[in-house]
Amino acid sequence: MTEYRTLHEPEINRTLFQDFIRRQVVTKCWRREHGQWIIKDAPFIDDWTEEDYLVLIDCLKHTISTGGLVHGAFVNHSLKGFVAVLPEIFGGENQYMDLAAIHVSQDMRNSGIGKALFLTAKQWAKEKGAKKLYISAHSAVESQAFYKKMGCVEAKVYHQKHVEEEPFDCQLEVGL
Repeated sequence: MTEYRTLHEPEINRTLFQDFIRRQVVTKCWRREHGQWIIKDAPFIDDWTEEDYLVLIDCLKHTISTGGLVHGAFVNHSLKGFVAVLPEIFGGENQYMDLAAIHVSQDMRNSGIGKALFLTAKQWAKEKGAKKLYISAHSAVESQAFYKKMGCVEAKVYHQKHVEEEPFDCQLEVGL
């Protein structure tokens, strides 16, 4: 049975992620070329280093301390998925909130955890006054299939900071 709950700043540490498997084997990714989206071979393994975990922990703590959401999915008391939404609304009339992170442990993908976390993020952002979630999303074909299934489409307005930080990400939005 999966337990979902909001995380609090003191519990976010490296031990929280001890049973979390970030690993994603990527073979194909979406790329925008000459104004068109195409699928290209782009094989690599996406995994987090210890330094990546430390950066993630700092980011999640900052999200909580500034009033954002960090919500987790636990199986047998082990973190197996999480979502983070930043509290600021941006994008003029689009009224976006940033879905800063959503990850499901490799051993629990396709179990419904990602969908449940995504729906929680949407509900939270809506309650906070946003009209849309903005997602700078991994371009892997599998990741994009998830977002499409959740109703995401290409963002009307790109958040330039995200484009600069992750130029291969797909910039998406979903209405609330």
